[in-house]
Amino acid sequence: MKNSILAIFAVAAMVACKKNETTAVDQSTDSNSVSAPADSGRVVGDSANVSTDTKATTNALSDQDKKFADAAAKGGMMEVMMGKLAATNASNATVKALGEMMVKDHGKANDELKGWATKAGYALPTALDSDQQKKYDDLKVKKGAEFDKMYADLMVSDHKMDIAEFKKQASEGTETSLKSFASGKVPTLEHHLMESEKAKAAVK
Repeated sequence: MKNSILAIFAVAAMVACKKNETTAVDQSTDSNSVSAPADSGRVVGDSANVSTDTKATTNALSDQDKKFADAAAKGGMMEVMMGKLAATNASNATVKALGEMMVKDHGKANDELKGWATKAGYALPTALDSDQQKKYDDLKVKKGAEFDKMYADLMVSDHKMDIAEFKKQASEGTETSLKSFASGKVPTLEHHLMESEKAKAAVK
């Protein structure tokens, strides 16, 4: 009986020992199987893959595109500056309303053109040319009926020229979105010309 009990203890001890060995092996296996970081060989960041779309768009601009964009930017600035003068200084209600319309419509067009330039990576002019600046300076010192007449005359002549330039870009331009901008503004410019002619007739 005593031998049987000893034998049972011996078997139990062997089983326990075997279990411990298995656990140790499992633990050892787990500790050595640390997973390698995923994609550890990949370089993070796409700096080498910077999009060349902007550069490609700039290079795709024709001389006509650039000439038009420059003229439209400067012309639009002048229309807004003169419109602000008219909204403040005009003595005739029709001329004053014309100035307010110019500030609103040309201001919106200027913002659209700037948005195009940003996408295209093209630097637009930020100041009037010398001839435009002279027109603005001459208008600025006029008062009353003299101001009204000069402003209305300028708006008629400028919008005739603008319509021709925008139509030319719509038909001869190369860059699609700039052509679309030009053709989309022609009806607005034609409306401006009509209103300018009304103002001119009102201050004769």
